[in-house]
Amino acid sequence: MSIKVRDRYVFPAIFDYADDGISVCFPDLPGAITCGDNDEEALYMAKDCLALHLYGMEEDGDDIPEASRAAEIITEPGQVVVLIDIWMPPIRDNMAERAVKKTLTIPKWLDDMAAENKVNYSHILQNALKDYLGVSDRKRPR
Repeated sequence: MSIKVRDRYVFPAIFDYADDGISVCFPDLPGAITCGDNDEEALYMAKDCLALHLYGMEEDGDDIPEASRAAEIITEPGQVVVLIDIWMPPIRDNMAERAVKKTLTIPKWLDDMAAENKVNYSHILQNALKDYLGVSDRKRPR
């Protein structure tokens, strides 16, 4: 059964301990797999993996499954179930603010003048787009 997009998710992860580190998977989310060298790193990587996986599912419009109950997950020797808690609003904000590369074409003479004047193309384009779209930042129109 699927649920709507939420701000908070809690999913069980299986931490699988081996001599060379800890692998982490999420039984409810095929493809959400990561690892770490120690508990602290594995936990950090698990939170990052879960956040990015769920963000991708939200963006793709995929149904996000109900999380299994940790007590119902069967483990093997060397494995433990860890509940991973994610608060999505800052993840969504960070992804919206990430830089994306855009390719553009301008006349050579204009590029030469810009180089002579040490123009920051990214800054100029961002300001021009904000002005053109009538916005001052991502959240509020002017």
